[in-house]
Amino acid sequence: MAENVYSIVDVHNYPGGLEEAVRYIHGKWGRPENLDFYRDAIEHYGTQLPRFFLLLAGNRIAGCGALIANDFISRHDLWPWYACHFIEPAERGCGLGQKLLNHGVRLAAELGFRNVYLTTGHDGYYEKYGWERIEDGFEPTGAKTRIYRYSL
Repeated sequence: MAENVYSIVDVHNYPGGLEEAVRYIHGKWGRPENLDFYRDAIEHYGTQLPRFFLLLAGNRIAGCGALIANDFISRHDLWPWYACHFIEPAERGCGLGQKLLNHGVRLAAELGFRNVYLTTGHDGYYEKYGWERIEDGFEPTGAKTRIYRYSL
């Protein structure tokens, strides 16, 4: 699909409705027992965070992302966090991941933040888009995870 038919919308503005948006994001990142957690987080926005958004190919969801206060990581002193990054496999390889990342970074800048953080097990992906690995943190399970920063 050509790049120009893709758009990014806030989940609250998704034409398919908020429930479909919640189920999509939960389907990529949640577990069967925590749908209500995702629904509650996505439905209740503050004045700044969280912000959940969808990548659309026409009216079809092709990916998602979010800007949140904490991404289930030990470093609560760092925020906001870019999270929920997902591109459908059929849509990969044409720069859409970068488009979603850029959207999150722009949103953070509009909200007045100087840095954005993310945590991931991936090595080499985010560096391509200007993210700098700064240290490791810990997940609630105790597993070590990489922390990246994007300076605005």
